[in-house]
Amino acid sequence: MKGRKNAYKAMSLYSAVLAQLTGSILIGIFAGRWLDEKWKTEPLFLIIGLLLGLTAGIFSMLKTVNHFNSED
Repeated sequence: MKGRKNAYKAMSLYSAVLAQLTGSILIGIFAGRWLDEKWKTEPLFLIIGLLLGLTAGIFSMLKTVNHFNSED
């Protein structure tokens, strides 16, 4: 029974990490594209949004992984 619980915990961790990374990056990209269209600065805010989204996703992922590891 303990093996099944660990498998479910691992699947939930992977799902959370995937959702956080994907969501953060997509929000950064779309926000950057929106700002580029608004201010006519074609690739500038897209790149900035991508990098900010990636950074936010990595920090969120690290926080989630640390939370899951502290429950053991």
